[in-house]
Amino acid sequence: MEYNLSDTAGKEGRIPQGEPQRQYYFMERAKERLEQMCAEAGRRLTFCVVTFGCQMNARDSEKLTGILERIGYEETPDEEQADFVIYNTCTVRENANQRVYGRLGQLGRIKKKNPYMRIALCGCMMQEPEAVEKLKKSYRFVDIIFGTHNIYKFAELIYTRMESERMVIDIWNDTDQIVEDLPSERKYPFKSGVNIMFGCNNFCSYCIVPYVRGRERSRSPRAILREIERLAADGVVEVMLLGQNVNSYGKTLETPMTFAQLLREVEKVEGLERIRFMTSHPKDLSDELIEVMAQSGKICRHLHLPVQSGSSRILQKMNRRYTKEDYLALVEKIRRAMPDISLTTDIIVGFPGETEEDFQDTLDVVRKVRYDSAFTFIYSKRTGTPAAVMEDQVEPAVVKDRFDRLLREVQDISAEMCASRQGMVQSALVESVDDHEPGMVTGRLSSNLLVHFPGDASMIGSICPVLLRECRGFYYIGEISR
Repeated sequence: MEYNLSDTAGKEGRIPQGEPQRQYYFMERAKERLEQMCAEAGRRLTFCVVTFGCQMNARDSEKLTGILERIGYEETPDEEQADFVIYNTCTVRENANQRVYGRLGQLGRIKKKNPYMRIALCGCMMQEPEAVEKLKKSYRFVDIIFGTHNIYKFAELIYTRMESERMVIDIWNDTDQIVEDLPSERKYPFKSGVNIMFGCNNFCSYCIVPYVRGRERSRSPRAILREIERLAADGVVEVMLLGQNVNSYGKTLETPMTFAQLLREVEKVEGLERIRFMTSHPKDLSDELIEVMAQSGKICRHLHLPVQSGSSRILQKMNRRYTKEDYLALVEKIRRAMPDISLTTDIIVGFPGETEEDFQDTLDVVRKVRYDSAFTFIYSKRTGTPAAVMEDQVEPAVVKDRFDRLLREVQDISAEMCASRQGMVQSALVESVDDHEPGMVTGRLSSNLLVHFPGDASMIGSICPVLLRECRGFYYIGEISR
């Protein structure tokens, strides 16, 4: 049987009821139990967090990592060697679920040989009742299952499992609660994602996200700014503000605040040098936001603006709430205010009912906008979405042909856009030592493109002026500009 959290609630009168104090209490209790387990094992127990999906999942995984380290587990990159494995799942495409099941099967065999091994699953896939039922029935060796709304309860769930020999399941349908100030372990010391809102109200007809992430809820600006101030004081020079639709930030606050107003406040944080954000829905991108971006010395000259289709007819079926003409007019407005802006996008090919004429409209948008890069996807039927039951599903061979034609167009234009900046000097944030070329480092430009140039590990985290000497299609070879 499954272990119900309410079975133990209130057994110890000194358990704090408020958050995050309650979670810190359970971290300490779990730490005590882990020390006993390590003593029995004769070694430190390890963990591995495996992240599927978007940057919001990646940010959540940093919190999971922080909590596990606070409890006393040591990180290892190898999930098959770890004593605690947690999959932070994505469910945007159904094949993502199949990947999780496949990897779980392998872990199940390993767990039989390791009495200290624990397996946890969280994220969007866990918000699907069918997935949870399948896990309960066919993957009984999984220890902890929880969803997107109560990730902050991870420590409590770990301790509950430590005190029980049964599977712990804690799935919430929705929440309006946002719990701040939990441990987090950043992947990079010099840059970090910052969640500014959770959930989505758009209900695009192909997308499962609103059903698994819940309705929009915005974090308070005070909490966001406090987090960014702490990050900047800790050496972070670049933040990425994250939300399913950052342009609608602030609508659920007691005192409404626009995303553009939030950006103005973030700009004031001392020590912070770069600001990025994603994702932006075209229907909510305001003139105020364009003005703030154009005037800013910190907001990167990059905007990810998903178009999904160039056909107004298909956009209506997608429930995107803008037309081809609306989108092109918006791009013109953005380019007028910021001629040097780098635009990227998402495009779906083969949406139900898409004709060759619709596809030609998409190619027309690509040619007119001239994206620096585009993420192109073949439409994937997602059970539980309105699009999955639409008639006129497009033949796979037709979709494949259109996808290949689109990809060629996107790549040709991207290469031309990249080449147009050759010879310029631009600022690059050094992110790593180049894996392939000794004596080289890799930096990220404001446009989000990469440049490789001579340097060493001491430069990581610094921002350097770089001459873009040679364009290599989707990245540059450069040199420090003196």
